[in-house]
Amino acid sequence: RPVKIVLDCGNGVGSLVGVELLEALGAEVVPLYCESDGTFPNHHPDPTVDEYLVDLIDTVRLEGAELGIGFDGDADRIGAVDENGQIVRGDLLLLLFGLDILRLRGPGQKLVFDVKCSQVVSDEFSRAGGEAIMWKTGHSLIKEKMRETDAALGGELSGHICVADNYLGFDDAPYAACRLMDLIARSGRTLSELVSDFPVYVSTPELRIEVTEETKFAIVEAAQNHFREIRDVVEVDGARVKFDGGWGLLRASNTQPILVARYEAETEGQLTTIRGEIESWLRTKGVEV
Repeated sequence: RPVKIVLDCGNGVGSLVGVELLEALGAEVVPLYCESDGTFPNHHPDPTVDEYLVDLIDTVRLEGAELGIGFDGDADRIGAVDENGQIVRGDLLLLLFGLDILRLRGPGQKLVFDVKCSQVVSDEFSRAGGEAIMWKTGHSLIKEKMRETDAALGGELSGHICVADNYLGFDDAPYAACRLMDLIARSGRTLSELVSDFPVYVSTPELRIEVTEETKFAIVEAAQNHFREIRDVVEVDGARVKFDGGWGLLRASNTQPILVARYEAETEGQLTTIRGEIESWLRTKGVEV
């Protein structure tokens, strides 16, 4: 069935194909900033930053659209908002695609996701009969792991969605938009209804902690050594420390002199406790947080 979509190309390269592609598949498209302009006169094209989604959210509500889609500048990352204008993060989009592939292809499919993703991704995909593989952040690393494991799907919290099910297995935001539109049309449900099936956790965004290039990896290694003595730690990329009711992540950026932290828990109280324990340890290492 036709789906009404607001598409914010952010004046990036997705402007060249996005509207035409979705309309060719039967969508009713409300274009927003879909003229390619490298000066990005309206907002920076990054659909992971909430302030850059404000116009998309407002237009979805104004137009009564079922879905809002945002592309980044080179159209390899996707962001989405539901029919109520609520943001649906990249990890939950990845999970929606994964569960749909399980319904279409049967159990045993593999999904590769990065360490910053919600625990909901692993729990729900595994519960549905899939194999969830946590891996390093970095879309090239995700794609490499997909090839190694013959995974049908891979992606990151940042909105890189790589579909190898009936497609080429690379991060293509216009294709992901088509796939999401198709999923909603077939399901007979709204995006908010689909996401409401998942447990609701509280989490922080990515937190960037300034350190030096010379110390960032040493700090992460020290975190691994410290926390593995007292807790379960996933060490595929930094230290993802498991706590009762949640987790905390500390990893070194591959490109900048910073540590990246993220925390998730079932309740605000647990989130505060988890973050407090890791940040207290960081202070013992002379890191300002």
